[in-house]
Amino acid sequence: MKRRDLLKTMCAAGGVSLVGGRLGAEERPPTAPLADRVGVLVDTTKCLGCRMCEFACATANDLPQPEASIDRSVERQTSPTQWTVVNRYETAKGPVTAKRQCMHCLQPACASACLTKAMYKEPEGPVRWRESKCMGCRFCMVSCPFDAPKFQYDSPVPKIQKCVMCWERLEQGERPACVANCPAGALQFGRRSDLLDEGRRRIALEPEKYVHHIYGEREVGGTSWLYLASVPFEQLGFPADVGETPFPVYTREFLYGVPLVLTLAPPLLLALSRASRARQIAEGEEEEER
Repeated sequence: MKRRDLLKTMCAAGGVSLVGGRLGAEERPPTAPLADRVGVLVDTTKCLGCRMCEFACATANDLPQPEASIDRSVERQTSPTQWTVVNRYETAKGPVTAKRQCMHCLQPACASACLTKAMYKEPEGPVRWRESKCMGCRFCMVSCPFDAPKFQYDSPVPKIQKCVMCWERLEQGERPACVANCPAGALQFGRRSDLLDEGRRRIALEPEKYVHHIYGEREVGGTSWLYLASVPFEQLGFPADVGETPFPVYTREFLYGVPLVLTLAPPLLLALSRASRARQIAEGEEEEER
């Protein structure tokens, strides 16, 4: 193979890679979250630990009623039959209760990881699961930084279960059941931008009462559920190491890199193969001349 042909093949490979790079840049979805989706502000300083939100959630979503008597010393997790739980934590400022459920991320890792788009985010904010599209891979469970999606392992027809922010109620103009049934007003439903303003207002009015941090404002790119607390959120079981970058950004860079590798590798290997073959032919001719 002549050097000119080798360079020609390599240039073709480079041209393909550049085209692939431009297409990838043009097709990338925007990473800035939409701030005006709906959400819920949870003020843990107002939570009574009454668990009315648990019972309201079960009733609204046709789930089994939670156990009336629980061990408060054990941190409970959500399950396929209980989409929200209220736990009590012993903190530096005494016992604090906090409600947990799916955080409904602005750029949800579960939806990004779902190969069939069974898990997806509504334009209004809630992250939902569609049974008709699910292939049962459970990638959504592995990818979620908050361990929200749960799988019905004991069911012959298993489903992915998690909080859907009472989507059917939202469609009817109602608030989520947990919000509507909180007797202490610890839960406030509204536009996420308004909830952030309200959270900042409360912190400014009572700076000694709250830690100066709204959990969910920036974590993993932002979540639709936002939290206020009087103690650092690690003391309430919230993960502190999730960072501020949306999880789908990490996988997006890899996925856009795959086409580049696939288009660049074949012509490169072809050029190397031709160069090797040409060398073998040249060496054979030299031996014949000898």
